[in-house]
Amino acid sequence: MTIETLPNGLQLLQSDEFQKLGQDSILLAAFAAPRRSARVLDLGCGTGALALSVYRPDLSLTGLDIQEGAVAFFRQSIARNGVKIDAKVGDLREIGTIFPHGSFDYVVCNPPYFSAGSGKASPDRGRAAARMDMEASIEEVAAAAAYVLHDGGKCAFVFRPERLCALLHAVQQVHLIPKKLRFVHQKPEKRPSAVLLECRKGSADGMIVEPPFFCCNSSGEYTVEYLKIYGK
Repeated sequence: MTIETLPNGLQLLQSDEFQKLGQDSILLAAFAAPRRSARVLDLGCGTGALALSVYRPDLSLTGLDIQEGAVAFFRQSIARNGVKIDAKVGDLREIGTIFPHGSFDYVVCNPPYFSAGSGKASPDRGRAAARMDMEASIEEVAAAAAYVLHDGGKCAFVFRPERLCALLHAVQQVHLIPKKLRFVHQKPEKRPSAVLLECRKGSADGMIVEPPFFCCNSSGEYTVEYLKIYGK
């Protein structure tokens, strides 16, 4: 077991058995903008990296994951930090049996990037499930988000740029309308390594494509925006 301190000062307990904290969760937490006192759900929360990164005292936060072991680690982190977050074990494909329809204001999700059978497989099933849609497809993730959001509610995802079309198709099929998109580049001259997308349920068309986010400049030094997110 290891302990990682997040940019907001909270501590995350981790295990080699499950997917560990990555840059994408930190950037998604900075990108997401739930309103004050919002009810927020982290779909597929794993050990809680994203939920803990999003945490604000005014938010009503819940995390849901199918892996009991990952949720157990998350609950330990919640207790260690003395924060109020509800961590539940459950299958998002059965979301209707877990949460009432329209019961959340905002959903955050770092979904599986690759379809099953593609990408680099992990020998550990817990980490593989986080990387590939072994437990839920992007279409099922989008449907779960749409179910728990009320009309006008928002959701934010981080995904692989090469699968952006799949993500856009999935969200629009369930009336989650893309409203804000931003590409993440490790350096200005590099192709994007991730894409951040915010949608609104039942909204009219009209999406803002924000300026790209650069982690480093061409010399390899962290950008001011990147350092600000990490509190440095």
